[in-house]
Amino acid sequence: MSRRPSPHDAFTNLAARIAAHVRDDGFTPTALDGLTLLGYAGHSVRQPEVYEPSLVFVAQGEKTAHLEDRVIDYGAGHYLVQAMPVPFECETRGAPDKPVLGAALRIDAAVLDELVTSMPNAVWPAADPADTESLPMAAVALDARMTDALARLLECLDDALCARALYGMRVREVIFEALRGPQGHLLRRLIHERGAYARIGTAINQLHTDYAKSLSVADLAAGVHMSVSSFHHHFKRVTRLSPLQYQKRIRLLAARDLLASQVENVAGAAHAVGYESASQFSREYKRYFGVAPTHDRARQAHTGTLALTDPA
Repeated sequence: MSRRPSPHDAFTNLAARIAAHVRDDGFTPTALDGLTLLGYAGHSVRQPEVYEPSLVFVAQGEKTAHLEDRVIDYGAGHYLVQAMPVPFECETRGAPDKPVLGAALRIDAAVLDELVTSMPNAVWPAADPADTESLPMAAVALDARMTDALARLLECLDDALCARALYGMRVREVIFEALRGPQGHLLRRLIHERGAYARIGTAINQLHTDYAKSLSVADLAAGVHMSVSSFHHHFKRVTRLSPLQYQKRIRLLAARDLLASQVENVAGAAHAVGYESASQFSREYKRYFGVAPTHDRARQAHTGTLALTDPA
């Protein structure tokens, strides 16, 4: 009888499969819908980012996410459950001979909804009663089932026939394993509940869609049928930011993408994301990123964000 690979061997195999498709530091898109690979051959300084709702797996190396007062470490053998697209700061620790290697799978809203609503609540593991926080992101250790599911998903990178016939099923399998994992209740609440957590998720989606528009807190609250005071309280509890702070960060991250891709100059980027004053935009950009927008294009050339080019 064949011996099951040790967890270390399994992670090494995942890293080797990812490394075969990564050439540059940063995120590498693939031909598979929703799947992005990541690699860093050194240490990336702590910098603002935002990910779309996704599962971010690390097969080798270490990453740390800073969400205001929270510090979330997720190294080799862990994955990040990103239930909502919340701006945070991230640092990555790798080395030329042992780079950070991982993969990000966008959480397909239709697949998530079908999996959650097709089965009764009783079949899912109960949430930890001690977990009273509404957390938009949390780290989870890869168990044997999720490791196997991820390996089957990554197999599609090297087998076009497998990708064509089975990729959708394997995406579904990975999301299913996340749903029955320790943080699966975060994802299920987005579908099942009509309470504050799910409503804040709806408001966040609107902010990502309409970030360049002038949106008042009163309008956002009314759109999800909450009072202004209740909306503001729950929004800050989930995101660690006020709604207007959140919108400002999303605008600045969107502008950084425009500048890095050479699509707009500074004035054009400011206008495109909703700023009327280019000077105010430059001040707030430098305050958030630590560098003026005119000097930031080269630094951001290989560190694109996942959320704003393909919002969930």
